[in-house]
Amino acid sequence: MPLNGKMTASVSSVGADDGQSLSQNPNESISKISEKSKDEFEEGFLRRRMRMLSNPDYLHTVSLGELYDTAYQPKMQIVENLLTSGLYLFVGAPKIGKSFFMAQLGYHVSCGTPIWEYAVDKGPVLYLALEDNYARLQKRLSQMFGVESVDDFHFATSAKYLKKGLDGQLEKFVREHQDTKLIIIDTLQKIREVGGDKYSYAGDYEIVAQLKQFADKNNICVVVIHHTRKASASDCFEMISGTNGLLGAADGAFIMQKEKRTDNKAVLEIVGRDQQDQRLHLLFDREHCVWQFEKAETELWKEPPDPLLDAIAKVVSPDSPEWTGSASELLDKLDGVDVQPNVLTRRLNVNTDGLWNEHGIRIESNRTHAGRTIRLTLSDRKA
Repeated sequence: MPLNGKMTASVSSVGADDGQSLSQNPNESISKISEKSKDEFEEGFLRRRMRMLSNPDYLHTVSLGELYDTAYQPKMQIVENLLTSGLYLFVGAPKIGKSFFMAQLGYHVSCGTPIWEYAVDKGPVLYLALEDNYARLQKRLSQMFGVESVDDFHFATSAKYLKKGLDGQLEKFVREHQDTKLIIIDTLQKIREVGGDKYSYAGDYEIVAQLKQFADKNNICVVVIHHTRKASASDCFEMISGTNGLLGAADGAFIMQKEKRTDNKAVLEIVGRDQQDQRLHLLFDREHCVWQFEKAETELWKEPPDPLLDAIAKVVSPDSPEWTGSASELLDKLDGVDVQPNVLTRRLNVNTDGLWNEHGIRIESNRTHAGRTIRLTLSDRKA
């Protein structure tokens, strides 16, 4: 159960736990006693909670109510309708143009300029170009984008193996570059050690799961470049080299395919947990070494506008970018919204993604002695 969730128990248990009676100090006011009892109860609850968590047989669960009463971190749209925070595989045959695409993606995110018709969330980008050297990167990037400097686009041509310290290197980069949005690892083979379980499902799942854990912890997007196997398959995602453990642990995958290696046309198949499946047709501009958008076969379904989120967006503004209060106080500010305060809180909790990605508003829901409070904060990118 989340620590900020509801706690129900008789106050009398506090005295039994702590060996104190509420009547020991008759000069204390009832309100002070009540406040003290709450503090003691919460301390006792936390102690019991820690004892449970230290038990190896303890199974942590949450109820449906606790699930709805918690505001979870929103999934960030790094590239609108293409990439969210999480772990993605970018897969294709060798020398098909994957590295050019990744360089293009990283450049646009670091600059904050849309890639084709897709808006991006601007922020620092790290590109681990582990199959390249700096001279080759210099030539490639200048051909693609000219020689104008982009301070938020960072490169490394060597790194540790994942099980030998790569996660520590990435953590240090994220700490030094606040608001990092994207890390590109080119390629998977360069960060995994060769071992007996090289092609086992468990080994494949573990390496992707470890990178996903890092991405989720820091709420950023990590894209790992990988290769397809030579054998064809009716489902292109079955062509990912290795076992199904790679795709099973990832949040999504991109498959780049050409009919012929010499073609300048490619199809990009996209699947993921947090965006709709898509098929994009791309054209490679050989003069500038960038991928151009031709068309999308799939028309994306868009959720209808939510009047509640639109009403919330009017509460905070660039002139007043933060608001804090109770659900009842928030309801007084919302025109045309007729729900109970607890329902309002839960609806906001389950719409943290929409509030952030559509309106740039972060919501926090906290329980205090006075009750549950809601905090709305407008991000700098919307202010």
